[in-house]
Amino acid sequence: MRIGILGAGQLGQMLALAGYPLGNRFSFLDPGGRPSADIGHVLTGSDSEAVATFSETSDLITYEFEHLDVALVEALEAKMPVFPSSRALKVCQHRGEEKALFSSLSIPTPAYRLVGSAAELEAAVKALGAPVVAKSVTEGYDGKGQAVLRAPDEAFDAWNAIGHQQLVVEAFVEFEREVSIIAVRSRTGELAFYPMAENHHHEGILRYSMAPMPDVSEAVQRQAEAYIRALLDALEYVGVLTLELFQNADGTLLANEMAPRVHNSGHWTQDGAVTSQFENHLRAIQGLPLGSTRALHPTCMINLIGKDVDTEAVLSEPDAHLHRYGKEERAGRKIGHINLTAPDHAELFERLDRVRSNVPDAPAPRFLARP
Repeated sequence: MRIGILGAGQLGQMLALAGYPLGNRFSFLDPGGRPSADIGHVLTGSDSEAVATFSETSDLITYEFEHLDVALVEALEAKMPVFPSSRALKVCQHRGEEKALFSSLSIPTPAYRLVGSAAELEAAVKALGAPVVAKSVTEGYDGKGQAVLRAPDEAFDAWNAIGHQQLVVEAFVEFEREVSIIAVRSRTGELAFYPMAENHHHEGILRYSMAPMPDVSEAVQRQAEAYIRALLDALEYVGVLTLELFQNADGTLLANEMAPRVHNSGHWTQDGAVTSQFENHLRAIQGLPLGSTRALHPTCMINLIGKDVDTEAVLSEPDAHLHRYGKEERAGRKIGHINLTAPDHAELFERLDRVRSNVPDAPAPRFLARP
């Protein structure tokens, strides 16, 4: 099957690498004109000629990131299957609509307000109680388009710094850790869930994901599965969906945001699960049986941000797997990742310490379950 991917970054590249063994062939359309997926047939722009060529060379279409023109996706959807749907994309593009969906499905979130001016932002800080996190309702990722306010009098500076017409303001959550769950739903309605991952961010960018979490209870895993199942069903979703959550000290979960695509916190599945998130996404959108999501062994994903690593130094560590994206070094840019596996979590933590010493500017993570 010929699969078209909207976007041509590392996620699209990894989808294609997972799809070639299935006999798939790929075309990419990068509307922004900055492709990095050095694989398949790559087109750039969003003019009618590029879109026509893209659709003519595809049997079905998916996407690797959510910052797309919904009208473009709807136009393609009128011609051929597009998964996930434009409806799912539209909800995930707007944090206000996303929060409303969570609330309608009884998925708990931090208390929040939608604001449309600096004065409303100031009032929201007073109502929710400082500190709060203010985020643009659209766009913004990896820490962009947001600010932490520690007092109401910071509202006007924060409003001007973010520079959007509407913000969602969330009460600050004293959570124990950030976690995520990845699920996949097929065109046939088949569902599968991956083990939850514990995630660590630095300066708004994901740096580490560990799965399975060594101390997650079955009850917490099932609760996360129930939340993401509700989203999959409500959206009649097809493909991989990611739900990021905060876990409180009592084990309860609060939804942060969702992503309608394969996700950075699921990269561990490439070397740590029976079937990667990338292969399962492709199986799902083609209506093929889903692969097992069982973890083979404890795995930690380490993002390479801005600077590359010494290949020999990393690969000298047992069970270290290096994934480069073919990108040039640049501050704050994701240029690759390492998947580190081990027979048990104690050994994984030891290997992580050794490998991390070879990763430039890698902060020390504080995993909750570390001995």
